[in-house]
Amino acid sequence: MHLKRIAAIAAAFTLSLTMAACSGGGAGSTSGSTSGSTAAAGGAATKGDLIGVAMPTKSSERWINDGNNVKSQLEALGYKVDLQYAEDDIPTQVNQIDTMITKGAKVLIIASIDGTALTSQLEQAHSNGIKVIAYDRLIRNSANVDYYTTFDNFKVGVQQATSLLTGLGILDASGKDTGKTGPLNIELFAGSPDDNNATFFYNGAMSILKPYIDKKVLVVKSGQTDFKTIATLRWDPATAQSRMENLLTSTYADGSKVAGVLSPYDGLSIGILGALKGVGYGTASQPYPVVTGQDAEAASVKSIIKGEQYSTIYKDTRELAKVTVAMTDAILKGQEPKVTDTKTYDNGVKVVPSYLLESQIITKDNYKKVLVDGGYYTEAQLS
Repeated sequence: MHLKRIAAIAAAFTLSLTMAACSGGGAGSTSGSTSGSTAAAGGAATKGDLIGVAMPTKSSERWINDGNNVKSQLEALGYKVDLQYAEDDIPTQVNQIDTMITKGAKVLIIASIDGTALTSQLEQAHSNGIKVIAYDRLIRNSANVDYYTTFDNFKVGVQQATSLLTGLGILDASGKDTGKTGPLNIELFAGSPDDNNATFFYNGAMSILKPYIDKKVLVVKSGQTDFKTIATLRWDPATAQSRMENLLTSTYADGSKVAGVLSPYDGLSIGILGALKGVGYGTASQPYPVVTGQDAEAASVKSIIKGEQYSTIYKDTRELAKVTVAMTDAILKGQEPKVTDTKTYDNGVKVVPSYLLESQIITKDNYKKVLVDGGYYTEAQLS
């Protein structure tokens, strides 16, 4: 019995050493857990952990920049990155995320094409201990969205409408009502109905424009004001151009002129301007209407410089990437990521903890100070 007891003690001692060796004593491991929380996939962050980054398309300059910024900043911290673009094809994005999960990604950063199409993938991620960050586009109808990084999208809509009113002379540079009575003809465009952000942009813009529409200072001559009617599936520039052409040949066939167009995205703005140019706008005798935009894409900034598009909304994707990368790093270290909003972004199942960044109106007057002096573009890129 004495010998058996000694053997049992020895076995227990050996087992305790083995468990200690398996619990983080290896090279490159980190402790990093705080307040009893654990990192994604049940372990602490290690150099070389794989992060899946799913972006919607390369057809938009901003998504290329977003992907590159997130990838480079994660790699600078020692993580491996699987960056994929789905070219606005939902099944492709679904397959890409499935593959990221299979490859052992510890965190998924997803800018979704359709915010309702990823429920089963998110369930699979959750069952594998993988945290999910919705990147700039809220993923809807899932409890398995852990965090959301974006800009204040309602405010973006407010800024778009404000810049439209400023360009029309209804507001002055300080935002004060000038007393201009109109009526001024405008048309409204909205973003993709499967992108949660699009309704925030629309609601923000309408909160500013509706009082002027009600007072007949602004007249939507087509009568098309509800979101479903003016939405543009997949933010497609060709769709926007076609709709603008139809408006010009029907609503404005009587010779009346368009004074302004609310456009929620630069790609749509370029298409809208193309339609306007096709019927004679853009000359000294018939200048372009006031056309808004968003994302400060190089082509639209050049258009602003030339006096075509009036404004865009600048969202510094470098900062969005920085916040998202910091959030990812915190998750993998078992820490609580910083958020700034826990009330606004209800995805239909839960309110997703969010980090909101600020945006800025860009016009011909301030593009150089903000975009060039701020290092977002060089002069050469805008020439």
